[in-house]
Amino acid sequence: MNRFIEFMEKYFVPFASKVGSQRHLVAIRDGFVTIMPLMILGSMAILINNLPIGPYQDFMTNLFGSDIWKNFGGNLWEGTFQVISLLTAFTIAYQLANSYNKDALSAGIVSVASLIILMEPISEGAGLPIIWAGAQGLFIAIITALLSTEIFIRLLGNKRLVIKMPEGVPPAVAKSFSSLFPSMITLSIFSLFEVLTLAVDIPDIHQAFYELIQAPISHLSNTLFAAVLIAFLLHLLWFFGLHGSNMMEPIMQAVYLPAIEANAAAYKAGEAIPYVVTKPFFDAFMYLGGTGATLALITAVFIAGRRHKHYYSISKMSVAPGLFNINEPILFGFPVVLNPILFIPFLLTPVVLTVISYTAISIGLVPKTIAFIPWTTPPVIGGFLATGSWKGAALAIFNFAVAVVMYLPFIGIAVRMQFEKNK
Repeated sequence: MNRFIEFMEKYFVPFASKVGSQRHLVAIRDGFVTIMPLMILGSMAILINNLPIGPYQDFMTNLFGSDIWKNFGGNLWEGTFQVISLLTAFTIAYQLANSYNKDALSAGIVSVASLIILMEPISEGAGLPIIWAGAQGLFIAIITALLSTEIFIRLLGNKRLVIKMPEGVPPAVAKSFSSLFPSMITLSIFSLFEVLTLAVDIPDIHQAFYELIQAPISHLSNTLFAAVLIAFLLHLLWFFGLHGSNMMEPIMQAVYLPAIEANAAAYKAGEAIPYVVTKPFFDAFMYLGGTGATLALITAVFIAGRRHKHYYSISKMSVAPGLFNINEPILFGFPVVLNPILFIPFLLTPVVLTVISYTAISIGLVPKTIAFIPWTTPPVIGGFLATGSWKGAALAIFNFAVAVVMYLPFIGIAVRMQFEKNK
């Protein structure tokens, strides 16, 4: 075990650290984090509108009229999930330009304009295709944000493209004129690209990209193998002290956000819900107390680790934050990081919970997730909110019990080792 850890520290950790701090991946992650409150709001609005409780639906219908009251949630959906690609095009570009200490606001505006240039209008000369403004257009939105910002900030640094304004002109006006030519050139490049795609008989770049790349990725990512691989890699990064959640966030958002959006839309329309694995799938059924289901680890310490004074004292302090999936006190206080005793359960437990959850949902024992939930939602409550059913809460409880059982033998080993050490 020591040789394995030494090998990973020498070769894996430096590489993973570079990937985790890569400027563009960080911009994607922070761009999604910026709009997370909107995603939660839109998702919860649809869940409230379609909560499968007969008396609740009858009461709201009798109070406000048939389906009229659902306009409230529908409007929230349209202003959040329905335009999420446009929002991320702005926030990712903003974060990326900000990392270069450049004009982040202008970069965000140019990014959104570039994305709209690439969109095929609904009808001749009018109307945006709302399907590509939503989650299905996320991949193109991300690529557009990164490319347009890179082009824009490089042009912004060219002194020949700066329009110098006379003294006395307000700073905001002078700043906007300094980005005039870089903005024009960047948008012209995207416009030329759109013309070239039309010339080679690709009338809709979004549709072509979706059919070629995004749709296959969405289907592959919803396999059990993909879900297990992500769970394993995320916790392997955490074990070596790297923030696995943040490092995997660009992948999680780009791949699994469209999945939860599609599930919510299908639920809203009364259609079959398509995807098993979504972002809330992991949040509700795997992160029970945080990465590694560490609330179960705390429970295992309370059951079998009271004689380990250090583990027990840290566990008592970590219960409250653990209820809201905040587990840094456990990860770095025990520590779990680089702890050879906890290596196996910390990596294996999330994998087992992923397999159990995937199986339970696939065979119909538990409904598929339909709502985006905050990552701080307490375990069990998250299972209910994500699925809109008590069965989701029941699955979270079952997973929690499994996690406790998996941690118990290793806590026993830690207690025995501590006892031998203190002899």
